[in-house]
Amino acid sequence: MKIRLFAIFFLFVALALAPHAHARPDVQRVISPGGIEAWLVEDHANPIIAVSFSFRGGTALDPNGKEGLADMVSALLDEGAGDIDSEGFQRRLEDLSISLRFEAGLDTFGGRLQTLTDNRDEVFGLLSLAVTKPRFDEEPVSRIRSQILANLRMAEEDPDKVASETLFAKLFPGHPYGRRAEGTAESVAGLHIEDMKGFVARRLARDNLIVGVVGDIKAEDLGPLLDRTFGGLPQKAAAWNTPDIKANADGKLTVVSKAVPQSAIVFAQPGLKRKDPDFYAAYVMNYVLGGGSFASRLYKQIREERGLAYSVYSYLYPMDHAALLTGGAGTANARVGETLSVLRDEWRKMAEKGVTAEELADAKTYLTGSFPLRFDSSLSIARILVGMQEDDLGIDFLDRRNDMIEAVTLEQVNRVAKTLLDPSKLSIVVVGEPEGVETGK
Repeated sequence: MKIRLFAIFFLFVALALAPHAHARPDVQRVISPGGIEAWLVEDHANPIIAVSFSFRGGTALDPNGKEGLADMVSALLDEGAGDIDSEGFQRRLEDLSISLRFEAGLDTFGGRLQTLTDNRDEVFGLLSLAVTKPRFDEEPVSRIRSQILANLRMAEEDPDKVASETLFAKLFPGHPYGRRAEGTAESVAGLHIEDMKGFVARRLARDNLIVGVVGDIKAEDLGPLLDRTFGGLPQKAAAWNTPDIKANADGKLTVVSKAVPQSAIVFAQPGLKRKDPDFYAAYVMNYVLGGGSFASRLYKQIREERGLAYSVYSYLYPMDHAALLTGGAGTANARVGETLSVLRDEWRKMAEKGVTAEELADAKTYLTGSFPLRFDSSLSIARILVGMQEDDLGIDFLDRRNDMIEAVTLEQVNRVAKTLLDPSKLSIVVVGEPEGVETGK
């Protein structure tokens, strides 16, 4: 009962403090005269338009020896395009108060844009130039390369980053998922302007484009705008196939020695892809295990009851070509051994005994009640619209999502816990100077 009251109280406070919590948005499908599709949520309360977009195929498609290419291109698309050089492009973004960012993920490459309605035409014109006519001039390429190389050096001293990269290299040996998405110092130093131009020509096209738009624009106005913005892209991208792989989770512990007072811990085992029929049962189960912050078992047993770790969590990580149930913790070196012992015990207990009816009810209360908090800004909603399309969830997903959570039964959750959770496959990486652990076990 204490947990349930806390969950309900937390929801009440969060909803009360949310600046612009939205009801479920009304999503429209817009097809431009040229055949470009976007999902739109009209919101005329404020003179703001937010756009999220992605192209299927991300850093996993970087050629061998060219790791970091997608990441570097994402940092350069707003550094000059068309007849506007880097300084001029950045000045126009600043003068118009435009927020424009690009980013490279494992399976997608995309960006996001937010602007005032009055600046709509000019802003979308700049976006069009960025994706269809990027310049890749010597000065910004050299400057961005130097920044990336500096970030790579800093990452080598970040225990959390080292732990994550080590875990993925261990789980996905010889596969693109096992590489550093940002590349290495050697690969980034070897990237040429022709590589970047080739990336844009191969990867950015209309057939792998996904768009979500939210804000002060009508459907009839968005269609022609899509053509003016993205119509200059090639019709077809190069193939974006990446081989499927099952995580090589052997249940062993890997230690990376680093002279730091606190160890970074990451762990993972095979999970479920987004389209798996048991995904929502696993989603609810993970909330109880480690996804529910203060209400989760891992937090209560490791942080609250024993004070072993500063943080501990778990989450489902479905990718296009693999899936993980993963998480992490941070603790003093002297307490790593005990932390891992409790972690494995809780993993085993959940597999053997499942969750209780009360835990299931609490999880549903939180997961359904907190869902509207995701609609706290136009840009957040735009990114959700893109995610829905990337995962092929259907345009009515927002209306169905909570019903799917509510439909999860205790029997389903406990069956998934028994079949999915496997302590013998819980692979762990610790970065630091941990005590009380034995590697390889």
